[in-house]
Amino acid sequence: MSVWDSIVGQEQVVGQLCAVASGDPRAIAQSWLICGPPGSGRSNVARAFAAALESPSHGLSDEPERSDEQVLAGTHPDVTILATNKVTIGIDEVRDLIETSEQTPSIAPWRIIIIEDVDRMLERTTNVLLKEIEEPSPHTIWLLCAPSAEDVLPTIRSRTRVINLAVPTTESVAKFLETDAHIEPKLAAQCARLAEGHIGVAKLYATNERVRSDRAELVSGVLNMSKASDAVLLAGQLIDNAKVQAQNDVEEKAGEQEAEFRRVNGLGEKDRIPPQLRGAFNQIGKKADIKRRATRRSRDVLDRDLNTIASIYRDVSVIQNNAVESAGLINKEKRSSLVNLAEHLTRQGVVDRLEAISVARRRLNGNGNQTLLFEALLCALLV
Repeated sequence: MSVWDSIVGQEQVVGQLCAVASGDPRAIAQSWLICGPPGSGRSNVARAFAAALESPSHGLSDEPERSDEQVLAGTHPDVTILATNKVTIGIDEVRDLIETSEQTPSIAPWRIIIIEDVDRMLERTTNVLLKEIEEPSPHTIWLLCAPSAEDVLPTIRSRTRVINLAVPTTESVAKFLETDAHIEPKLAAQCARLAEGHIGVAKLYATNERVRSDRAELVSGVLNMSKASDAVLLAGQLIDNAKVQAQNDVEEKAGEQEAEFRRVNGLGEKDRIPPQLRGAFNQIGKKADIKRRATRRSRDVLDRDLNTIASIYRDVSVIQNNAVESAGLINKEKRSSLVNLAEHLTRQGVVDRLEAISVARRRLNGNGNQTLLFEALLCALLV
């Protein structure tokens, strides 16, 4: 079983990285920047690449090796992964990584540091990382992940080998849902289409009927808005729904972490936490951390809502340009309403609305007032 089996729609990149992992270790670049749009699997690619680099068989063994399983599970002693749920990556976290990177690997050829969402670093934090990226320790490899090279400071970008991922095709995402999540073909095809190549979102739609229903209601809400009060009401519903969904997701994740903590430490579900473990256990459910993660998760839900809204105007543009047969519709369940909207909007009107969505996305990432942001956006979409 190859470490690359879970990578969807990235055949060219997988071939390239396989060749690197099995090549001359002296020729391997020590600083990499793996770029791809949300949902393209850049973090999974980074983990698979790390597993291939640490594996005696370069990750291509027919039977899963222990080192492969450890890297992919995030438990390998020589592979450190920084995956943050916070809005930004802190400078102290990066300093800790640098200290770790200077240590000699304990059981593997390389000490590998993976930073997911390196674009969440402030400039002063990135400057702390710069020297290590430029001159890594002899046995250290850095794998940085970001949506695009443009999201990273030029000083970092110029010192890394950039790998660009493709957007997975609808067909490859649907096949993944069928084989990995055991979703029936018709639903898998629908969810892959609605997710627009985002593997994580496709799986979420396929396994969570409520989230899928919320998306359908949002599309209907935007298409049926006729006055400002409709827009204001819909904006309030979006904000409330994002908060509830984020809180539920974060609490569910904390519950999973607590269960894993008990399992690792040989404790039953009802067993009392020993005094010597209580501090570590309490960190899992720390209120401040949960609140911070919920804030980040809420923003992710709203960002997904912006993608859904943008897909409406993408479809309208496809209809206006008579390209339905070649490009297809994302929201084809609403075809008649989309055709009606296409008749009432000019091509420039569609462009203006897509630009308004882009502006809203930038403001969302800039910590703007979310309620006012969505009220303004939805009012701007009115015909």
